[in-house]
Amino acid sequence: MTFRRRIVLLSALAVAGAIVVASVLTYLLVSHNLRGQIDSELRGDVPRVLVVSRTREAEAGGGTEVARRVDREKGEDAAPAPSGPSVPLDLPSSAADDEAAAVGRTLVVPPSTLGGASVIAQTIGTSGSVRGDGRLPMLPVTRAVREVAAGTRAPFFRDATLDGTRVRIYATRDEAGNALQVARGLTDTDNTLSELRIVLGLVALAGGLVAGLVGLLVARGALRPVARLTETTERVSETLDLSHRIDERGDDELARLSHSFNTMLSALAESRDAQRQLVADASHELRTPLTSIRANIELLQRAPEIDGDERAAMLDDARTQLEELTVLVGDLVDLARPARPAGRAVDEPEVLRLDVVAEEEAARARRHAGDVAIVVVGEPCEVVGSLPRMHRAVANLLDNAIKWSPDGGTVEVTVAGGVVAVRDHGPGIAPADLPHVFDRFWRAPDARGVPGSGLGLAIVRQVAQTHGGTADAGPAEGGGTVVRLTLPTADPAALLGAS
Repeated sequence: MTFRRRIVLLSALAVAGAIVVASVLTYLLVSHNLRGQIDSELRGDVPRVLVVSRTREAEAGGGTEVARRVDREKGEDAAPAPSGPSVPLDLPSSAADDEAAAVGRTLVVPPSTLGGASVIAQTIGTSGSVRGDGRLPMLPVTRAVREVAAGTRAPFFRDATLDGTRVRIYATRDEAGNALQVARGLTDTDNTLSELRIVLGLVALAGGLVAGLVGLLVARGALRPVARLTETTERVSETLDLSHRIDERGDDELARLSHSFNTMLSALAESRDAQRQLVADASHELRTPLTSIRANIELLQRAPEIDGDERAAMLDDARTQLEELTVLVGDLVDLARPARPAGRAVDEPEVLRLDVVAEEEAARARRHAGDVAIVVVGEPCEVVGSLPRMHRAVANLLDNAIKWSPDGGTVEVTVAGGVVAVRDHGPGIAPADLPHVFDRFWRAPDARGVPGSGLGLAIVRQVAQTHGGTADAGPAEGGGTVVRLTLPTADPAALLGAS
């Protein structure tokens, strides 16, 4: 599955999920409100239920007198009986049989206004007798209802099914100590909820389709920079042309990605150009000693009659050329090491004493410095970096100073605060040559006859950059040149963690 399709699918699923959640919440809220309305209506039906009593012929006075007494469930106030026939119910319990000789009772529920839903009501006595309207179905009497009649349970609501119709029943207790059940049908509520389910289902389906379409449009627009990046990458891979660039628009994540990709292409182009230049320069520098060595060997091979002194001179020259070639190859290996970001050494970093490194390299350099004196003045200074590369950088600084020092001169080395400054008392560097002294294979016109590969100070600059430092050169006060290697003396623990 492509990235674009995943975005479209995830967008559609997210929107569809939100719609489904909203639909479910809407359905639950409407259902709760409708059932709450039914429950409220059932509570309002309780005081409307009338218990009508009729007494039979009175014994006193010898006459026949029919009296009617209407008791509301709430209170003892008399009220006229509602119009409409009243249907007497038989009392099924034995207690009701005892009472039937004197009283017949019937329940009357006044009709609802404006054609409201019909109400079914019945009472349950403490003895278990049930009284209701004989024209309507009887409501089921459960153990919980009898507990309400006995006064051991609070009023409650419940759902039931009568003759295939779902009803909502409210069971409460009247002042006479009987349980009263009032019920209303849930047909209208169920129909409304059923229609609502269909509507919400259609809304969710339509929302999912719209979300998919919107996700497709959004993915097409949002991934346009990614498509341009992909096209550029493929073009660079096919043509190996690192000059291609991506338009950087805006300041969002995709713009940052485009900027990073352009920066990477620039770095790759610079690295490739530097590599080509290094190869070209190295081939030129290697050609000279190799040509000289070959010429000497061929001459020795073709002219065996050469006298001993001349033969010794030729062999000495070949050995010198081989030594220079060895140094050149070592320098090329150092320069060919992979570059790292500033502050990241190639080798495993460690805490080292820069003043100790300078002392050790000065002792080594004195062995081949001839009559050039080397003086080191330093104070304890700790840096974090690669010990072999630090030794190589300081050694190159000393070799460069010795090479330009006059006979009997002095090389002054100062170490303090992460800075190694090496000064010679030679002719100095021309101002026009200062910007190029750290370039690879660059040699001043006056140095063409001096042994060296032109890579010593280039290695010093590379070591400085990989350790987050700098390298610079300039004229010294009183004549000569001073070359500085500056390294950060930050917290060693932080630098070790960063590496």
